[in-house]
Amino acid sequence: MTPVELSRTVLHAVRRAVDEGELAVAVLPERVVVAPPGPGGCGDYATNVALQLARPAGKPAPAVAELLRTRLLRTDGIHDVVVTGPGFLNISLAGGADARLARLVRDILRAGPRYGHTDTLAGQAPQLHAAPEVRALVLMDSVARVLRSQGARPHMHCARPPRDAWVRILGVPSDITVAPGTDTALRPVPAPADPTPLGRDAARWALLHPAPHDRPRIGGAENDAHLAQRETNPLFRVRYAHARVRALLRNAADLGFTPEPGPLAFDGDAQAVIQPLSDHPRVLAATAAHRAPDRLARHLVAVADALAPLLPTVLPLGDEKPSAAHRARLALAEAAGTVLAGGLSLLGIDAPDHL
Repeated sequence: MTPVELSRTVLHAVRRAVDEGELAVAVLPERVVVAPPGPGGCGDYATNVALQLARPAGKPAPAVAELLRTRLLRTDGIHDVVVTGPGFLNISLAGGADARLARLVRDILRAGPRYGHTDTLAGQAPQLHAAPEVRALVLMDSVARVLRSQGARPHMHCARPPRDAWVRILGVPSDITVAPGTDTALRPVPAPADPTPLGRDAARWALLHPAPHDRPRIGGAENDAHLAQRETNPLFRVRYAHARVRALLRNAADLGFTPEPGPLAFDGDAQAVIQPLSDHPRVLAATAAHRAPDRLARHLVAVADALAPLLPTVLPLGDEKPSAAHRARLALAEAAGTVLAGGLSLLGIDAPDHL
């Protein structure tokens, strides 16, 4: 389906909705503009027709978009329709598994570390209150980062200003508003020991990876587990997966080839990576809604673990020449590394290129 055909298809859906009494619009648009999705969008094309129709129809734009979405999903040639932001329709065209996989990889690489960011919460300014304790403050900072990724502008409060070491070493914001505590304050199980000896990255992971109601493992010999560079350490697995992807991109460049999304539908290792990458936007939305960075941390571990079996197959072996499959695997690996880097950033943790 070409963009012109898609424009006509969307306009037909609008006209049918008006003819059947679902939309009361006196003057219909002469044409519907479809274009590649902007930041926060997804799929192949996006249109703002629901926003244009909202006022004359006397309905909220998201309601108009959902009405049109239902109609478009019944149309041949359209695989999926997602409503984002204030009412944009994001349309994925039908195609085989290879086409959908390639689209996902392109969407991620186009968005970069902002893949999964939206403006769904634009205009909202949630008031976050943290108990005056290091874990609560780190958790509040990460929640605020994820809320911003969804378009919100959160305000952070605490009954006492954060300690200098928490700001300097752990990256806790220094501009938190000092205000009395509330019953709705973020109150995770407190850290049992000072996390600053772990350094910023390991300390934040140790505080954020467990669910808020679980006790973080910090202090004494337990610190060694967070600093160990071995597979039993989930933070190491996530950062190592990202660093390996960056190394593969460097090595591929030395061999004279670059990533290019392409057919991988029947590649079992590739398929294992697709689902967690597809889930990433939903994980960010759930993390913001539930104020639960542990959801994002566990998701990043799932991405890294799914990626690990793919990585040895990315580069040609021996005298083998780079093929389309190698380029496609490299593109998929780069997309996964992009998701890992973006997710770690929202947790306030660095994603090094070398490890």
